[in-house]
Amino acid sequence: MRSRVRVWLNRTYAENVFFMDQLRRNPSDRAVDIHATHGDADSPVLAAADTAELEPEGLSPAAYVEYALDQCQRRGIDVFVPRLHQSAIVAHRADFEAVGTALLAPTPEGTAVFEDKATAYEAVASVGVPVPPWWRVRTADELAVAVEELEAGGHKACFKPAAGAGGVGFRVITRAPFSLFHLNGFPGPYVQFDLVLDALRRADQPVDWLVMPRLEEPEVSVDCLTGPDNLLRMAVGRTKKGRRRGFTLDERWLKPARIIAEGFGLHYLSNIQFRMYGDEPVLLDVNTRPAGGLHQLSLCGVNAPWAAVQLALGEDPGVIEPPFLGQDYAVVAGPKPVLPSVPVAREEANVVLAPTPAVEVESVDAAAAALPL
Repeated sequence: MRSRVRVWLNRTYAENVFFMDQLRRNPSDRAVDIHATHGDADSPVLAAADTAELEPEGLSPAAYVEYALDQCQRRGIDVFVPRLHQSAIVAHRADFEAVGTALLAPTPEGTAVFEDKATAYEAVASVGVPVPPWWRVRTADELAVAVEELEAGGHKACFKPAAGAGGVGFRVITRAPFSLFHLNGFPGPYVQFDLVLDALRRADQPVDWLVMPRLEEPEVSVDCLTGPDNLLRMAVGRTKKGRRRGFTLDERWLKPARIIAEGFGLHYLSNIQFRMYGDEPVLLDVNTRPAGGLHQLSLCGVNAPWAAVQLALGEDPGVIEPPFLGQDYAVVAGPKPVLPSVPVAREEANVVLAPTPAVEVESVDAAAAALPL
């Protein structure tokens, strides 16, 4: 009988409850135990894990590495999927290997390039991947120049932090004066240009923003699986246009994703996003981690999380081609259990276990994760 695999996910996204489900329903029929840690006691990933623990707050990256090494050694972790402090962790890959843990994460060089969006755009442009025009701005005057140049070219200007993830801080510049129109319905991403300039001029310190044209749909997120030999094992695009989602194997999206994943050491799972600039697909962003929607590839008959764990364990799954492309779908929210307000203790005061089994989520995400892959 093959040994049980112990996998740890640290402070990850709520959607990764489906990542965990796919690991357990792996096509190798291998027993998998999942350890999860998080800073939020109500994170559903804690309830979905076999063992779970609240993470200490306020640790520096170096201190977090020590915490992570201790977790791996004490809990016999075979594969660690780091999100929080990924850069600091991958710099100590040899230390994790010494305690028997494989890191399911890119090289230090790969994570460093894509921590900063301006650096990333410069790097990928140097290898021939198209990027949109962009300006790095830190002051109100620099912002005004960038916005005026974009608007002169017929574009809407938008900005986002040069370092950040998940769309945090993304805004679209508008010249329309603030009015009751902006107070109707739900809040949107639009912000008045004069208000932004005023806020920058009153700020105590400079910002670090990337300003660029607002790119058009479709948005295509290419989920990649790359081996430690820098060779791609899988690339499947997930398309987004409005509420509609779908899948693609069009080389317009896959070819530049392959160049990035193989050329920059994005080992194991990464997610590379594109949008349209005129008639040309251009890079939007690169995530050096599994995407929250990765499990949706199960609608194409692919279990990417398990294939990545196999690679990390040295069990090469080979090139993965989806046997079919799933039909278009939409994503809707649904309930998942969380732990009791007073955690159930076991072994140690800060270790908690899921008190109830996962319930079915009434969503396409849940249906995708439930496929027997």
